[in-house]
Amino acid sequence: MLINRRGQVERTFVGEPKRIYLPDVGRQRAGIGHLRGLRHVHTVLDASGLVPEDLSDLTRLRLDTVVALEVLSSGEPGEVAFAYPTPGEGRGYRQQRARSVHELEVDYDELIREIEGTAARLQRTYEADPERERAVLVGAYRYREEAEVGMHELGELAATAGVAALETFVQLRPQVDHKYVVGRGKLEEVVLRCLDLGASLVIFDQNLTPAQARAIAAFSELRVIDRTQLILDIFARHAQSRDGKLQVELAQLKYNLPRLTDLDAGLSRLTGGIGGRGPGETKLEINRRRARDRITRLAREIEQLSRRRGLRRGKRQQSGLPVISIVGYTNAGKSTLLNFLTESKVTVANKLFATLDPTSRRLRFPTDREAIVTDTVGFIRDLPPDLLRAFRATLEELETADLLLHVVDVADPMLSDKMQVVGETLTALQLDGIPTLMVFNKADLSDRVTALALARRHQGVVVSATTGLGMPTLVHQIAHRLWQSEVIAEDDPWAAEAQAALHGRPSRG
Repeated sequence: MLINRRGQVERTFVGEPKRIYLPDVGRQRAGIGHLRGLRHVHTVLDASGLVPEDLSDLTRLRLDTVVALEVLSSGEPGEVAFAYPTPGEGRGYRQQRARSVHELEVDYDELIREIEGTAARLQRTYEADPERERAVLVGAYRYREEAEVGMHELGELAATAGVAALETFVQLRPQVDHKYVVGRGKLEEVVLRCLDLGASLVIFDQNLTPAQARAIAAFSELRVIDRTQLILDIFARHAQSRDGKLQVELAQLKYNLPRLTDLDAGLSRLTGGIGGRGPGETKLEINRRRARDRITRLAREIEQLSRRRGLRRGKRQQSGLPVISIVGYTNAGKSTLLNFLTESKVTVANKLFATLDPTSRRLRFPTDREAIVTDTVGFIRDLPPDLLRAFRATLEELETADLLLHVVDVADPMLSDKMQVVGETLTALQLDGIPTLMVFNKADLSDRVTALALARRHQGVVVSATTGLGMPTLVHQIAHRLWQSEVIAEDDPWAAEAQAALHGRPSRG
């Protein structure tokens, strides 16, 4: 039975011995600030009490309570199990058991007032920052180390997008579930926690297929996005130039095109076949056609802008100035390095993908030589293919580079994996043949011995683009790579070690 707060029975229904199928009571969420005003009371044929489906219905439907009453073989009532929601606490509900309904001491009216009072306070807290969306992060991985890296990076992406990540859910499994990515039980747990925390968004670290996204959204009744959509949103926020905005829009359209669905059957044609066709295209077909037309126009505009950049690159090449391109994992400190080398004021932020549009500045050497230094978009693992293809026009700047500065955050515990990601991305872009100098940045945050060992192993240089440590040595190494000339940096305390690393000699320090 479904019973309202006046004690009136609104619905009666019959289930199976192990499963109760609720009638449609309106699956939309009633809002975290108040409950639905219905109690679900049902009988069971043993003392098993409440099952996970009961607790799921309690939380997802915002029911006041759910009660399982045992029926003895004599027809008399036996044990009773009782659960009610607890907003902001634990798993989102609390259970009680009693040997008889007469021993279940609950002041129902007082209990409901307390629950809704707590929920209302939580609601006001959530509404205090309405611009920041609340989400939980979910991922399925084979190994725990992989899970730690993936969820940490997903959390950084969420923070960059302005999302409040309230909690993370990880499931270790040999392969992802073909329908829900994680198992149904884990997804049920995620949904319960979202409703308890007031989260309206679920972000998966895996890239979801259209079928998976639809299945998870239908199951949870929450907004569901994946890692690719999150990255696309960040790119859309940070793109400043027309070129960058066009590339982001192109990648978004290509991503969303196979995910367009006809949600309203009333918009479809009346019937199919001869004599039964509707008056025109369906809404879905119109949207798809418009998306394809827009993709074609965007590709044409990006190609035109690419030709203009090619002309500018040609003029720079005619000037005879060598080109140095800064590459690396996102948030490795590339823009900070550019600012220090060229005394520029490029936007710098401690967040992922702060730079999307390429920026070029002149670098003057002590020997009256000059070079062009270009800052580019940072790389990241599993970069969406459409996004990489869309930004291929921007990354064309790398093709004419005489030297790549591969910037690595030397204080990052995952630097080896991130170096590998950058190397694989450069190979995919067919840029791995360009001479590369490894620059281990953020030395002020790292152990000196470890940093120097890395530089020696990779024939690189250790610097801090924030404090200037090692920067004269870096300028010397760049000049040595470009012109085989010497720009001595005697006053740099890291010079001896960096020189030794470059020439493969053990340092005397």
